Amino acid sequence: MSHIHLERHGPEKNLHRFYQMFVTPGVFGDWSLVREWGRVGSPGTMRKDWFANEREALAAEDTLAANKCKKGYRPKPSK
Repeated sequence: MSHIHLERHGPEKNLHRFYQMFVTPGVFGDWSLVREWGRVGSPGTMRKDWFANEREALAAEDTLAANKCKKGYRPKPSK
């Protein structure tokens, strides 16, 4: 199972957003890319996309993560 957690902060604009993705197997041999996004500290919006195999799901996850990083999202800072 793959997991990516990204955050974007802009204190001057009160911007504190997160975007996370999971790739998980389904019951019938398919794979899903589960995405959740929203404001840090609150429940986010979720979406699940289905793929025929793990390779396709991981490729979609990589593409989305790259696009989010271009928009200013970064891996969650460690504490």
